[in-house]
Amino acid sequence: MRILQVSYRLPPEPGGLERHVQRLAREQVRSGHEVLVARRSGHAPEGTRALRVTPTGAGRIASLKSDVLAFAVDCARALRKAGPLDVVHLHGDHREALAIGPAARRLGIPVVLTVHGSLSAHHRAIMPLAFRHVRGFVTVGKRPAAELAKVGVPATRIHQMSSGLDLARMEPFRESHRFDPGLIVSVGSLEKVKNHALTLDAFRRLRILRPHARLVIAGDGPERRHLERLAGPGVEFTGRLTEDEVYALVSRAHAFVLASRRLPSIGEGIPTAALEALALGTAVILSSDISLDPVVTDRTAYRTFRSGSAPELLAQMAAAIDDDTPRAEVAERGRRAVAGLDWPAVPAAVGGWYERFGIGFR
Repeated sequence: MRILQVSYRLPPEPGGLERHVQRLAREQVRSGHEVLVARRSGHAPEGTRALRVTPTGAGRIASLKSDVLAFAVDCARALRKAGPLDVVHLHGDHREALAIGPAARRLGIPVVLTVHGSLSAHHRAIMPLAFRHVRGFVTVGKRPAAELAKVGVPATRIHQMSSGLDLARMEPFRESHRFDPGLIVSVGSLEKVKNHALTLDAFRRLRILRPHARLVIAGDGPERRHLERLAGPGVEFTGRLTEDEVYALVSRAHAFVLASRRLPSIGEGIPTAALEALALGTAVILSSDISLDPVVTDRTAYRTFRSGSAPELLAQMAAAIDDDTPRAEVAERGRRAVAGLDWPAVPAAVGGWYERFGIGFR
């Protein structure tokens, strides 16, 4: 099977979407498929071939609105250079579908779109037009699926799943038994959607009650200077870390926190960092704007607080620190909750979805 994976960015650019596409492409290559990748920045995964995407006049005009849209426009022009394809697999939203869908249709290539987070609330009117050439959809979680349904996509064309986890790679960190009491960790890009400011607010209050508590925020982004000005004693910003460095940090934490909020233009799907924290055996605290449905069915495996409420987040942080449940029991509950999410299951599910829509081998 000859597959083109399309993503605006790839690692080493940060982000769960970027890591998902990289690993999916690698696993598809290992399964014997020929995989091409189109991206604006980052590196083509090992074993794949990069499709050359050159700037076009139409792309330069589109860049006045959005560079993501400009990239999609340029990709549409580059499709003819890709040769015969069995499927074009887009990762993004209506922008990629709007630009690339018609070009793929003219070439007789089916299109699948993975939506990794919430859809923009500003462009709902154009989405039925944008999605008309998409044969099947994959959503990272329940909420993007519900939003697709609201713009007219039938449920029969939507497959819900999450990103995969490298459980074998995380096992040594989970089994290291290193533990820093009072350590709270948050992992994610330093952007407004992650709402690290709320985490800092709740932690400042926590330090009054639990002076030994520490907060480490791993990641980088445009909000860093602002967040550093908000931070008080006991807070550390690590910048961008490698995957192994993140695993080592999270595995020894008392609790993992993700305070993400829904913004009009963006929202979380199923954050991979939260699933990894469960796999690493760390207590997980999530805002109510994050849903792990439908892939984590055990609601007791993690704590939640009302999005935007610093007092509720404070209460959950304190409860996690004071919880006398043996750490081994917390770790085992988290491990069981994500046991079925090992990476090899993801390309198998995606391949089955391809077949569901008649996308097969040449």
